[in-house]
Amino acid sequence: MAAAGEPGAGGAAEEAFLTFYSEVKQIEKRDSVLTSKNQIDRLTRPGSSYFNLNPFEVLQMDPEATDEEIKKRFRQLSILVHPDKNQDDADRAQKAFEAVDKAYKLLLDQEQKKRALDVIQAGKEYVEHTVKEKKKQLKKDGKPPTVEEDDPEVFKQAVYKQTMKLFAELEIKRKEREAKEMHERKVEMVVWTAGEISRPIQRGRRKRRTGPS
Repeated sequence: MAAAGEPGAGGAAEEAFLTFYSEVKQIEKRDSVLTSKNQIDRLTRPGSSYFNLNPFEVLQMDPEATDEEIKKRFRQLSILVHPDKNQDDADRAQKAFEAVDKAYKLLLDQEQKKRALDVIQAGKEYVEHTVKEKKKQLKKDGKPPTVEEDDPEVFKQAVYKQTMKLFAELEIKRKEREAKEMHERKVEMVVWTAGEISRPIQRGRRKRRTGPS
């Protein structure tokens, strides 16, 4: 199921994703010297609700990063985007700070961290399998088994894109599950309320039947 604005959900979305990816990489290059504005832009741009699902991307850390490295990065980013330090752009700074804080807390939870790592690994394996199948087909057709993903940057972009899709799909399923559970709780509450209302009525009827003629 594709969500509105999800990358890969059509030609326009595909183009938007490629533009976003290119801009993010340009920002990351500039961020060798971290700036508040660049980080706030990166964390609040259109589509960030899905782009920010990968906690490692939010913190701009490799999945192999140690807990101490993650902690250090969190401190850097949280200071940069803190609303108190960006009062001229407080609303966006608050959103950026919340994204950084959420990503860090998620990675503190070892179970949640493992899930994130599993998603990243699944994205990489999917791209590797796709590349393998492409090369196999080219070989079968008698063509040179050369694909665009042989370029490390293109391969990295493909992994980034596939990983982001997987995180988005999991988030959509989570929201659907929450909506279903909420609906079920509402139904249970309606049934319970109806039962509570009907009890006094039933008692009154029994009294009338057993009372004096």
